[in-house]
Amino acid sequence: MSAKVSKQITRHQGRVFTVVTETVTLANGVTVDADILRHPGASAIIPMYDKDTVILIRQYRHAVGEYIWEIPAGTLIPGELPEACAKRELIEETGFSADEWQKLGEIIPVPGYSDERIHIFLAAGLTGAEQNLDKDEVLDVHKIKFAQAVEMIYKGEIQDAKTIAALLMAKEFVGKS
Repeated sequence: MSAKVSKQITRHQGRVFTVVTETVTLANGVTVDADILRHPGASAIIPMYDKDTVILIRQYRHAVGEYIWEIPAGTLIPGELPEACAKRELIEETGFSADEWQKLGEIIPVPGYSDERIHIFLAAGLTGAEQNLDKDEVLDVHKIKFAQAVEMIYKGEIQDAKTIAALLMAKEFVGKS
């Protein structure tokens, strides 16, 4: 037995996610109330401008009150495949499209309170496209040497979890190209 849900209450239905409280009996027999953020999932992209250069964005994130370094990413639309989301978000956020795509894996960023899964892709063969930011996206696009981007993680300049995970996942692949 993993866990058995006996009750679920929706606390908030937002634009992107839902917050629920579930009464759950765990495998050890303990019953608890768990607050869970239900999320449709997302895709994130390591866009390689050339074999040594990655595209990063510096985006304002109101929840943390500052601009942070990130890779392009976005939420899945209901019924959308992760690769289609990645292709859409790359164009929307960076103004580039890609000819080559490779899925590197998936991450679960905060499993203690969310079911969100982020699909990580590496994109290459970039060509210019029309950037189409959402009205709440405030960001700048930067070309940065891949080695410098990894260094930015260890210096604490990149703190976004999906970006850290994706850059480290891509590190071995990029080193072989």
